[in-house]
Amino acid sequence: MPLASSTTTSSRLLSLLSLLQARRDWPGGLLAQRLGVSERTVRRDVDRLRELGYPVHAVKGPDGGYRLEAGSQVPPLLFDEEQAVALAVALRIAVGTGAGIAEAAARALATVRQVLPSRLRQRVDALEISAAGRGADPQVDTGVLLALSDAVRAGEELRFDYRSPGRPEDTGQRRPRRVQPHHLVVRTGRWYVVGWDPEREDWRIYRADRMTPRVPNGPRFSPREVPGGDVAVFLSARFKGSDSTDAWPCRGEVILGLPAAEVAPFAGEGVVEELGATRTRLTTGSWSWAALAAALARFDTEIEVLSPPELRTAFADLSRRAGRAAETA
Repeated sequence: MPLASSTTTSSRLLSLLSLLQARRDWPGGLLAQRLGVSERTVRRDVDRLRELGYPVHAVKGPDGGYRLEAGSQVPPLLFDEEQAVALAVALRIAVGTGAGIAEAAARALATVRQVLPSRLRQRVDALEISAAGRGADPQVDTGVLLALSDAVRAGEELRFDYRSPGRPEDTGQRRPRRVQPHHLVVRTGRWYVVGWDPEREDWRIYRADRMTPRVPNGPRFSPREVPGGDVAVFLSARFKGSDSTDAWPCRGEVILGLPAAEVAPFAGEGVVEELGATRTRLTTGSWSWAALAAALARFDTEIEVLSPPELRTAFADLSRRAGRAAETA
């Protein structure tokens, strides 16, 4: 009988802990209702959790209640099955984020794995996830990411040195750069700071792996909205050479002498339309007409330009340059 009572109490403590982790504030009466016990029992169970190191604070108010606060140490955590698998997936793909946490993520995954039930451990071990194509990207020191994130959250101007490719590193003797950071964004394995440059009065994008923050930060600033209101769209547009819209500044339409099945895998964001067994209409774009013509020439087939005239001119220029290159001894 005592063993059954102890097992029931332990099970109830785990249920109580799970509820406290699920939301910020819990009225005592609602906790008692969810657990099927009295409010007095809830108070005793809260005291037991405190003895185990969980910082459960009493919340004042008409209903009273409890809140699980952050403590000075990390007590044991409780995850349901879906959370445990989601955590394992996140740790597996952490290597591809460019955040320089691959080793720490591997250790955390090992810690989580060893306490999982056998059934869940098998599901986690069955996950085969690879971060394809991102291995060569430079990793960002976690301390730098935290410093950048702190500046964004506090709304404080960043002072930093910046390493530009092919140029001497901005250090020591040079005046630090300044930017009002609004967003810290990860895109295809690289981290970027999107901010307002008060000197140039324009938006700027900086790679986080090239930034070395200086301390202290600069003055506080009033946040403003990125053009278009969506930072992901804004970032994508800038990488396409556009100032505001997420669209290539140069777009053309051609007919290729290939079946659509051979065009589609290499069309990227282009629109592919099958016209016949060996004819495909492709509408696509690039940052310049010369780049668009060169990209289309990669298909190594007959190309009919439908529009616009600028693309025909770019093909003519490309043909002349290719001819001169072929004549070079």
